[in-house]
Amino acid sequence: MNATSQLKPSPRPEVASTPCRFCGTVLRHSFVDLGVQPPANYYVRPEDAGNAERFYPLHAYVCESCLLVQLEAFQTPDQLFGDYAYFSSYSESWVRHAERYAEAMIPRLGLGADSRVVEIASNDGYLLQHFKSRGVPVLGVEPAANVAAAAEAKGIPSLVRFFGVETARAMRAAGQCADLLLGNNVLAHVPDLNDFVAGMAMILKPDGTLTMEFPHLLQLIANVQFDTIYHEHFSYFSLHTVERVFARHGIELFDVEELPTHGGSLRIYGRHRGHGAVGTAVASVKAKERAAGLDRLDGYKGFAETVARTKRALLSFLIAAKADGKRVVGYGAPAKGNTLLNFCGVRSDFLDYTVDASPHKQGLALPGTRIPIHAPDRIFKTRPDYVLILPWNLADEITRQMDGIRAWGGRFVVPVPEARVLD
Repeated sequence: MNATSQLKPSPRPEVASTPCRFCGTVLRHSFVDLGVQPPANYYVRPEDAGNAERFYPLHAYVCESCLLVQLEAFQTPDQLFGDYAYFSSYSESWVRHAERYAEAMIPRLGLGADSRVVEIASNDGYLLQHFKSRGVPVLGVEPAANVAAAAEAKGIPSLVRFFGVETARAMRAAGQCADLLLGNNVLAHVPDLNDFVAGMAMILKPDGTLTMEFPHLLQLIANVQFDTIYHEHFSYFSLHTVERVFARHGIELFDVEELPTHGGSLRIYGRHRGHGAVGTAVASVKAKERAAGLDRLDGYKGFAETVARTKRALLSFLIAAKADGKRVVGYGAPAKGNTLLNFCGVRSDFLDYTVDASPHKQGLALPGTRIPIHAPDRIFKTRPDYVLILPWNLADEITRQMDGIRAWGGRFVVPVPEARVLD
């Protein structure tokens, strides 16, 4: 029996006409089915509390040809990102990560006043501000007008456009090509991968460098990070697959770093093909992926059952806590938390409320579960027994900021890879 036949094709008839967004092969193999869910960033406003929400299948497949893990697209980028609720600057650790990146790239690439740094999906200027303050000219490309306005207020020039070949042509005509072209956690959000990467190749200067950061599929599988799957994330990448994506458009990946962000990410370095040697880190990461089976289809088998066990463990903890009369609340209102709670069927009968540092989310309710979102000080007013950390990738930051809950015996809980109470 060959590897392809060991994974059972999805029985859903509509999948037979769905092509891989990179190579065009018909998607037939299920990776994990998380049911039907609302878009993870469609927070519910008080005036809409009586209105029905839209739910869409959240089912990830793996392509048998290129091994790209991906979702079917049910909404357009305009629908998903037209008015966005995520502002990067509200995470202290993420802003520090961005500053360290700027501090490393400026000397490594010799960037200065005659250079240009372009960020795709530049959000509220959380990263480009660090180049600007060091005298390096910057330009952001951000499709969400409300978020781009926050960047402009910081003095970060921003194009309010979706990025692809059309935008790249306009930027090149305007003399806006990049010495450093970057994108953090945007590659997964792109429905048309080939158009996006082709556009990057167009605006990267002949001797320019591009970097992209994205959660590493290897870590998603190893640490059961299924909650990072949501409708905005169309694709989930291994280095094995992303190398093929960029190579199709003449970009060679010459270096890679493994990062702790978002539960384990990759930062890839690319340049136009033929401009130097490839470093040993690329081969090293690919060897890890081969050891985990990510270079063959049967390496993706079994993830769905692991996810089901994680779900049962969280529900067992919550049921036991409630049976003992304990009060459980959440910290954070991230997209990943919405996937987790909707898949597990956790609503306000288990989680009284959640809190978030972003004022843009306070006063709203989580999509699907309708759990209310408050400011963090509510935790100190209500003194819950447990605080479930939904953005588990920021657990260190959150436990440090909220350490005061220990005064009344409050304890922190993280939900993945399995529910556990932190010491």
